[in-house]
Amino acid sequence: MSLDLWWFEIFFKLYNIFLCTLCYKMPDNKSKRSEYDAATKNNMIGAVVAGKSDHEAGQMFGITKSSAQRIWDRYKKQGNTENLPRSGRPQILGDRNCRLVVRTAKNNRWLPFQEITNQISPKPSITTIRHILQEQGYRRCCGKKVPYLTKKHKIDRLRWARLYKAFTPQNWSNIIWSDECYIYLGDTHGKIYVTRHPEEEDLEECLVPAFKQSSVRVMIWGCIMKGRKGPLIVLEYPGGKGGRMNATRYKEQVLEGALKSFYAEMTKERGKVYFQQDGAASHRSKSTQNWLVH
Repeated sequence: MSLDLWWFEIFFKLYNIFLCTLCYKMPDNKSKRSEYDAATKNNMIGAVVAGKSDHEAGQMFGITKSSAQRIWDRYKKQGNTENLPRSGRPQILGDRNCRLVVRTAKNNRWLPFQEITNQISPKPSITTIRHILQEQGYRRCCGKKVPYLTKKHKIDRLRWARLYKAFTPQNWSNIIWSDECYIYLGDTHGKIYVTRHPEEEDLEECLVPAFKQSSVRVMIWGCIMKGRKGPLIVLEYPGGKGGRMNATRYKEQVLEGALKSFYAEMTKERGKVYFQQDGAASHRSKSTQNWLVH
């Protein structure tokens, strides 16, 4: 073995011994303190109150002697087993700014967290905003899409609900519910997120209105009843000026076509049957109303 190789081998061995010694002497900063859940600690306290010593009660629930004594001392001092607040980095926002964060998110449900941080001073992080809202039960959710309703639409719907509030489950099961639906391409809108409680899904300011007038390709009509699916048809109309779905086409294709036979079948099966449609112009026309009455 050459002299240079021999010295290299000696140096390598000494270096390994140095590293092992360094690792052995390195202090362990991790806390050895055991943490027990609230149920375990409360069960131990119950056993002590029932007559066991703190050591015996701790053994019953797998708690070390020192921890059992500490839990019992804390209970005698505080009246509960909760850990005292520990030191750490203080919150960047005080109670007043925390309330401002919640108020800002509630006043504008669609506002991104980044925009909220720009309105608060001192400026917090997005993570801080998220934690503050989570503590109050708020979270970011994908907004539920619903048809756009004007103020008149809402008034009419409330009036309709009050008119039929006395209906029984049997009455509701005898209604044929109908509607048209547009099938179209080009819906390029992405997801819109709102800040809300889990139970606020249908709150008006948490909804995303959807509009029907974009790139219509096909219109279909269908109806349902309790326990039954009615006919589903594709409506035929030219489109363009004068080619929309009017009362004449609606009567020919829907009322005298798909609906008439289904209505007769359900009347024979269930007795008195109601037909429900929305307030589209072709539905409200005099000729359509006369057809329904007769």
